[in-house]
Amino acid sequence: MALRAALLKSIWYAFTSLDTEDSGKVSKSQLKVLSHNLHSVLRIPHDPAALERHFSDDEDGPVSSQGYMPYLNQFILDKVIEGTFVKEEVDELCWTLSSKKNYRPDAQRVLSNQDAMRLWCLFNFLADDRYPLTLVPEESEYLLRKVSSVMPVELTCVELEEFLSQDGLSVWSFLDVVNAAGVNRGLDGESIGVAVEKVYREMVGSVLKEGYLWKKGHLRRNWTERWFCLKPGSLSYFTSEDCRDCKGVIEMDQNCCVEVLSDRDGKRCMFCVKTLNKTFEISAPDSRQRQEWITAIQMALRLSAEGRVSLHEELKERRRELREERERRRALRAEETQRLLELQGEREEQLAELELLKEAQRQAQVSLQQEEQRRRSQHEELQKTLQRQLQEAQEARANLRAEVAVRDLEAEHQQRRIKELEDLHHRLQEALEQQIRARQEEETYRYTQTRLLAEEEEKVKSLLALQEDQEEQLQQTQREKQELLQEMERKSQSLDEAQHQLDKVRASRRRVDQDIAAAQRKLRQANTSVKHWNVQMNRLMHPIGPGERRASSSNLLAPPVRIPSVSESESRPPQKPNSLHCENMDCGGNENKEPTDAEAE
Repeated sequence: MALRAALLKSIWYAFTSLDTEDSGKVSKSQLKVLSHNLHSVLRIPHDPAALERHFSDDEDGPVSSQGYMPYLNQFILDKVIEGTFVKEEVDELCWTLSSKKNYRPDAQRVLSNQDAMRLWCLFNFLADDRYPLTLVPEESEYLLRKVSSVMPVELTCVELEEFLSQDGLSVWSFLDVVNAAGVNRGLDGESIGVAVEKVYREMVGSVLKEGYLWKKGHLRRNWTERWFCLKPGSLSYFTSEDCRDCKGVIEMDQNCCVEVLSDRDGKRCMFCVKTLNKTFEISAPDSRQRQEWITAIQMALRLSAEGRVSLHEELKERRRELREERERRRALRAEETQRLLELQGEREEQLAELELLKEAQRQAQVSLQQEEQRRRSQHEELQKTLQRQLQEAQEARANLRAEVAVRDLEAEHQQRRIKELEDLHHRLQEALEQQIRARQEEETYRYTQTRLLAEEEEKVKSLLALQEDQEEQLQQTQREKQELLQEMERKSQSLDEAQHQLDKVRASRRRVDQDIAAAQRKLRQANTSVKHWNVQMNRLMHPIGPGERRASSSNLLAPPVRIPSVSESESRPPQKPNSLHCENMDCGGNENKEPTDAEAE
């Protein structure tokens, strides 16, 4: 039924375009050409004589749309088989016929013929099945917001209000307004064309989501980037975004499911689509894209399980139900207002009746007072003139008392009636106040709902701004991290150089220690040599006498020599061996002199 209604909308435009005089009728020759073209694009066998047989009673006169509908239903639409033809070809045929009469591009138009046809298809998709086809303001706003959301410049609220002020908008007026808005905002045809194409593929083509993803192969097990296109019944993937070379189709049925996978094989943000026979591993660019794809696939599975072929068909039905619900509520409010007016009229009538009752009560009291005065006068006259008729007067008094009692009962009944009317008046007043409070609460709820929607839009904008700030901070953090890594590398190189210099210093220190040890060994050897030569010189200078001991003289002449330790040698500045040797020689000389003086003495 949905396909039949969509075809009827396009064919209606083609039929009206052939009516050049706007009389509601088209000649048979033109209908023959139109029918032949429809049979061709719908892949239906054409019977040229069927049209003549069907309109044989009309002679050669033109045919109205009501007269063409039975032929269209019987010989064309009843024979249409879904899937055997391309719906876009039917739309292109009907657009070509209707645009020649109603849409003539000029220099002030930014929409190309292809973009105008796509907007025409979107208009027909959202329009109700009432002819002539028009778009309600809510659907016009939805379509404009949908197109402007993917454009670099969005329409303002003032432009939307001016646009939506027209009730029952036709497709040609819609295209003129879109062209005028594009010219006023300075938009180019390319940006509008990209936005219109994306919305057309989403709404008319039933594309839930599309984009590039990485897919793991089943045979070679390598990762390849593919262009994926998700529809309610299938998930197709192509080599590029022109969707010409299809590499495979994943059926979205009850045996299909989607799951999140952990990162592996150098890929991140992975998920898989499981069918009855295969499991397709897919990697998304980031976690947000992965979540969007998983949500879209789950929606496609839900639509497939419910037997729906288009998400926007369901959304359109929901919007239509909401509009009907608003109309019902508006009618109920009108009925409640009418009922309230009726209650107010009844209340006024009851107030008038209450006033009449009060007036009757006052008249009754006046009459009672007059009757009482008359009774008293009669009683006085009877007492003065007729003493003998006392018994009759007493009986008459009793009758009068009974009558007074009856009238008192009537007055009491009237008072009770007045009290009931007053109670009813109070109840009606309370009901009216409750109705007024309910309407005030309803207005408060509406204002609160409007404010919440505005706050939600502001929060969405702030979240988007926060997300951009976070992305900038993340990039700044990455740059700082790279700078820190470079600084650490420079410091590591400096540390290696310092370590190398330290190793050199330690090696030089070891060599110095070795030199000092060698110098100490030489010093000890020199001291030993000095001692030896001192002894020899003493022997030569002092001849040995008889009975003298050699050892005593050698011990007296040899001065005590103190060998410095390694730590002292390191703490003291090194001395030259020659100077040290000279000092030792001087010391030896002095020692040699001392024995000589002793001898002299």
